[in-house]
Amino acid sequence: MALCGDESEHAKIKARMKRIEGQVRGISAMVDSNRECMEVLRQISAVMGALHVVWSQILGDHLKGCIAQALTKKDDKLVDQLVEYLKKAR
Repeated sequence: MALCGDESEHAKIKARMKRIEGQVRGISAMVDSNRECMEVLRQISAVMGALHVVWSQILGDHLKGCIAQALTKKDDKLVDQLVEYLKKAR
């Protein structure tokens, strides 16, 4: 199964992921250069926030796309799968 959402949303997610990738490389460089703990923690927090935005976007697209279709077909398999995932998600 592919990502829900249209190509413009996929492009936005991909661009966001590239920025996150750069941020993670930056954190690694900060550790290599022995930067202050609080500076590193701030950057880690920023990455976590950015990943949460991507997670929220993909979850929303999944609810509006795959889950909505499953509900119209009275197919609870995807809904059950999502519920199980959300129970374990942090």
